[in-house]
Amino acid sequence: MKPTDLRGILQYIPQFREKTFVLAIDGAIVTDENFATLLLDVAVLRSLNIRVVLVHGAAAQIKALAEGQKVTASNLDGAGITDAATLQIALTAANRLTHEILEGLSTNDLRAVCPNVIIAHPLGIIQGVDHLFTGKVERVDVEMLQMLLTQGIIPVIPPLGFDGDGKTYRVNSDGVALAVAEALKATKLIFITAQDGILVQGRLIRQMLVADLESVLAMQRDDIAPELLSKALHAVAACKAGIPRVHVINGRVDEGLLAEVFSTEGIGTLIYANEYQQIRRAMKKDVRAIQLLTKAAVESAELMRRTRPMIEKNLGDYFIFEIDKNPVACVALHVFPEQKKGELACLYVNPLHENRGIGRKLIQFIENKAREMGLSELITLSTQAFTYFQSKGGFSEGTPDDLPPGRREKYDQSGRNSKVLVKKLNKA
Repeated sequence: MKPTDLRGILQYIPQFREKTFVLAIDGAIVTDENFATLLLDVAVLRSLNIRVVLVHGAAAQIKALAEGQKVTASNLDGAGITDAATLQIALTAANRLTHEILEGLSTNDLRAVCPNVIIAHPLGIIQGVDHLFTGKVERVDVEMLQMLLTQGIIPVIPPLGFDGDGKTYRVNSDGVALAVAEALKATKLIFITAQDGILVQGRLIRQMLVADLESVLAMQRDDIAPELLSKALHAVAACKAGIPRVHVINGRVDEGLLAEVFSTEGIGTLIYANEYQQIRRAMKKDVRAIQLLTKAAVESAELMRRTRPMIEKNLGDYFIFEIDKNPVACVALHVFPEQKKGELACLYVNPLHENRGIGRKLIQFIENKAREMGLSELITLSTQAFTYFQSKGGFSEGTPDDLPPGRREKYDQSGRNSKVLVKKLNKA
């Protein structure tokens, strides 16, 4: 799907309308030739009533200014020691970048301001070392940001903070973006960098549960590309703070922001919070619960009958959705490794818990599992819920020929004449 495909975008509008996205843009991207296109992507988000906050860094510009002035900059990323000379360079660089962003937004007929909403205090003395003018976010003026967003104005926030005495501090832009996203209860925090995403041992991570990234940081921190370590650390902190999705993308990719937001494949790294904590792998004690859950659907011929031995044989394929430790929904992922295909099967939600988005969550959970396993296609069979899979899950109607050989044989023997639905998981 092309990111500009209107039909592809439309399916996301209901879930993103009036939601807040925080875009954390590295300074190197602001001066890149593709930045104008990136701002066009921002204009598209605003046209869809998505609220946008821009937070920008300035490390590349601080480095360039310091070299030009033959000054040894003590703190490029806002995390080290900031002396007086570096602070002056940071002020010049940040203000220049803020102005460039405001100019670019104006070109796209977007209203924007640079508000002093970051209240900071000195980072202080750490292990005997005074960090001077390096600051830490104390709080965010949420009321002002909400007022601006309500009026359709885009806040542009530099990597600077101010204390009650009017002093200015250099703060880490990733930390600012995190604080703003948490304060506004943002739906997405998107780090826009000069890298393709988070790299571990040189391999691009496409999607990862925050708990898994936390494990990588604890056990394999040196395997993460140094220039992306801050993004990884702040992604974990963001998910733990309640932001459901954190993205790390390359801002030099044409229409990359739209491709990341409005397609299931994306272009970079997606770190997702433990919102699936209610979903767990089925255990032997759950076999009866699965049968009881699906009994009505089996009787109405909506689902195929599965005997206890059948479920036990493939128990590792089943997952349970729990509320207060009570199974209220189930789903299965049957894998056909030779064909790199997976079958989403046995999806059922207790009628008492319908219309709460549980079915969608289970579909997305299985999609994520399938991608983690390197599968390229997801199939599902349905006699009565095929329109649901098409409208809510993004599946398209296929034919029995799309089924792996062994599955096709069972399909023919069943006589159910189910519709075959297909969803590609990778880019063409």
